[in-house]
Amino acid sequence: MKKILIVQGNTKTTSFCSAIADEYEKGASGSGFETRRIDIGKLKFDPILLEGYSKRQELEEDLIKAQEDIRWCTHLVLIYPTWWGYMPAALKGFFDRALLPGFGFKYRKNSILWDKLLKGRSARIITTTGGPKWYYDFVLFGGGARVAKKIVLEFCGFTPVKVTQIPSAERMSGRKRSRWLEKVKKNGMKGN
Repeated sequence: MKKILIVQGNTKTTSFCSAIADEYEKGASGSGFETRRIDIGKLKFDPILLEGYSKRQELEEDLIKAQEDIRWCTHLVLIYPTWWGYMPAALKGFFDRALLPGFGFKYRKNSILWDKLLKGRSARIITTTGGPKWYYDFVLFGGGARVAKKIVLEFCGFTPVKVTQIPSAERMSGRKRSRWLEKVKKNGMKGN
């Protein structure tokens, strides 16, 4: 059975991203999938990796639990708004602090290669944007979603990683928003 971890990366307590996470979770749970959820805005942790990876920074309880949830899942759903072409700073800090060497990846001795320690998991990124899809695709070449896919998730072994971009979310009509929420719920029902 698929075990799905939903990571809602908008720090606002009520947002379109929260509604997306709610609908995905309803769909997945309703289909019998096991689900867990992390809301970045509710975690208590320092998002700043103070010394890089040169000095150990103790993990807060919320990050230890998040690592357990990541290990537990077989499918990760990452939901966030695109701000300044990328994910919110708190979500980036979450990845900096949680996907540490030895947990998410491990560099090989005397090599430029690394081991992907989170293999065997798939992922979906659902990101909202303020502008039209063509701008993110052709001007920003996929923007932050491409970075999240290639440099965060695939770097640690998640594959396949699918991306759903919800464009012009701030100016979207209520009807269009409802259609997107229904589509997300259907993805949850399929566990993808």
